[in-house]
Amino acid sequence: MRGILRLSAILAVGFSVAFVVLALPESAMAQGVEAVDGGGEAPSQTRSDTSFFQIIANSGVIGILIWIMIFATSAATLGLIIDAFLTIKSVKIMPPELVNQVRSALDQGDLGGALDACSATPGPLANILSAGFNNVSEGYDVVMDSVSTAADIESEKLMQRVNFLNLCGAIAPMLGLMGTVTGMVDAFAGLASAQGAEKATMLALAISQALYTTAFGLLISVPAILAFTFVRNHASRLILDMESLTYDLIKVLRGAEVVDDQAGGEYYEQ
Repeated sequence: MRGILRLSAILAVGFSVAFVVLALPESAMAQGVEAVDGGGEAPSQTRSDTSFFQIIANSGVIGILIWIMIFATSAATLGLIIDAFLTIKSVKIMPPELVNQVRSALDQGDLGGALDACSATPGPLANILSAGFNNVSEGYDVVMDSVSTAADIESEKLMQRVNFLNLCGAIAPMLGLMGTVTGMVDAFAGLASAQGAEKATMLALAISQALYTTAFGLLISVPAILAFTFVRNHASRLILDMESLTYDLIKVLRGAEVVDDQAGGEYYEQ
């Protein structure tokens, strides 16, 4: 999770830098046009104010804060999607080398070797198997309970990572709606000071500022929800496969009795 937080932070900083780099030159250009025209030609300023980044820059303090949160949410969504595709896959959760080593050790009755294999390849499957192997002396029923409890814990850990995508998908449209509401408040408040044809221009620009946030919120929410649905279903299948594989591996421990050899290693006998 630390890696995904670092990735999200890097992406958020990148979005912020891009915003500053792209917005400031257009703001300076707008000021230059206003200085040349002496403030006498409103159409030139109006045309410069219609660019996307200038609209963001003119959205006020609250509007800019909302845009920062939208960019941060988009960065977190992208980072979580990348993290899910890199980590939630079969070779990461159920490493084939771990399965082969544990199966080989159990076939030879070498319980210590199976535990060493789990320690050498940490992960969800290794944690579940270790919970079962450490309770072999208590009986097969206790082994099954330990494995079931560990499987629930590992499944919850895995699904917590996936649920962050659902959180991003829910927050993004709410941030867009917040931007729309605050933008409409500013729009109608600004009409009180405008006169004549300037009212229509001001209202149109203010509404465009408000609707941009809604559009971007939906653009973030839709991919986040789609990715969440896909990743959740994929993770559920992997969890079921992991539990099935775990029960298949430990079934040889039914009726087993743990004994210690002269070297201090643990073995089991049927």
